[in-house]
Amino acid sequence: MIFPGFGTIINIVAIILGSLIGILLGKKFKEDTKNLITDVLGFITLISGAAAIYSIWNVDFVKAVPTGWTLLTVLGALLLGAIVGSVLNIEARLEKAGEKLKSKFDPNGASPFVDGFVSASLIFAIGPLAILGSISDGMGTGIDQLILKSMLDFFAAIAFAASLGWGVAVSAVAVGVYQGIWTLLGFGLGSILSDYQIAAMTAVGGVMLLGIALRLLKIRDIAVGNLLPALAIAPALALLVHQFV
Repeated sequence: MIFPGFGTIINIVAIILGSLIGILLGKKFKEDTKNLITDVLGFITLISGAAAIYSIWNVDFVKAVPTGWTLLTVLGALLLGAIVGSVLNIEARLEKAGEKLKSKFDPNGASPFVDGFVSASLIFAIGPLAILGSISDGMGTGIDQLILKSMLDFFAAIAFAASLGWGVAVSAVAVGVYQGIWTLLGFGLGSILSDYQIAAMTAVGGVMLLGIALRLLKIRDIAVGNLLPALAIAPALALLVHQFV
């Protein structure tokens, strides 16, 4: 029987199973192979981010706001999100949560637990499928999007866990909480976002994915966690621009 939240449960199971397989395979991989896997994930994340950023040119988004305001809306959401996230110190809180969990699940430091937990939590949570799929799940209109996301996360978890260890599996907890919130919103409020608002949120998520890719590729350690509020700010700001500009 399908009930609200069932899609997220499937997603959590997929991440955990993928992580377990990855950890088992990871023991047979050389360090160079693990690094290469992480680099490949970085490249794929770059591509995913670029694809999401393309939503800036989404037809509904372009029509909903004045000319040139799609980019300004995304920029504004990211700047406001950075300020709010920095004040709340989200990145540091995520890392502290990872450290506490590390003491329980990986006390000997056999794997880069914190990196795995933070990176995987952000990657699995960021993106339109996590939000749209959870809302659809809550509204009872289907779990197709979360099934697709679960498949993608399963294979990503295998690759991530092979190089980053147990932290990837524990990230399923963060994903469950995050998607659970969106499922509750979908259940209580119904369809709360217009197409242009979704496009704004998707574009913001794309920029954040690029930041994660730079971290995975060890180019620059960007505090992407502090940008998470931008995902909530983007649709609200898009609505304000649509109504008043």
